[in-house]
Amino acid sequence: KPFLSYYNMVVHELKDFDHLKGKLAGISEKQLVAHLGLYKGYVDKYNEIVKNLETTERTGNYSYAPFSALMRAKVIAWNGSILHELYFENLTGNKTNPSADFKSAVEAAFGSWEKWVSEVKAAAASTPGWVLVTWNSIEKKIDTFIVFEHHIGLPSANEIILALDCWEHAYMIDYGTNKADYVKAFLDNIDWDVVGKRFKTVKK
Repeated sequence: KPFLSYYNMVVHELKDFDHLKGKLAGISEKQLVAHLGLYKGYVDKYNEIVKNLETTERTGNYSYAPFSALMRAKVIAWNGSILHELYFENLTGNKTNPSADFKSAVEAAFGSWEKWVSEVKAAAASTPGWVLVTWNSIEKKIDTFIVFEHHIGLPSANEIILALDCWEHAYMIDYGTNKADYVKAFLDNIDWDVVGKRFKTVKK
């Protein structure tokens, strides 16, 4: 019998982002398909871990125990799944514009829109992982963080508004090691409608 019936019910469903194929300027369909495959790997691995937790004894040990190993892996697969979903959701092949509220909040936090864009680009150059633009619920402002690994360094008390994947798998097919041009393409493909909705929701 499963150790906990909860684990027998939990399955994270893969989201469909096929509508982005061939629609992103500067991000090829080949690159996107490869990236979506990696995202699927995280979802599959998360569900595999959850399935294995059904029958794993709750005996923990910092050095090693089956339960400890699965729990450490669980957060990696979960965050890998969710961060990728946030990333693909904030991309579009359509022309959109930042909302007045979001732009005003950016200017209040960084002094100008151009300074914020410069910070995002510099942040991307500073990490092999993720750039996260957030709403800092403590300081009540737009903030920017870099994350090196999926399970390390996610900022507390911050809601993610915009996610930029800076791992090489996100751009190597199209840009080789030229991350700067990939970041420019990303900025050109942001779905500002999605960003605006996230900002409006978290600011409440």
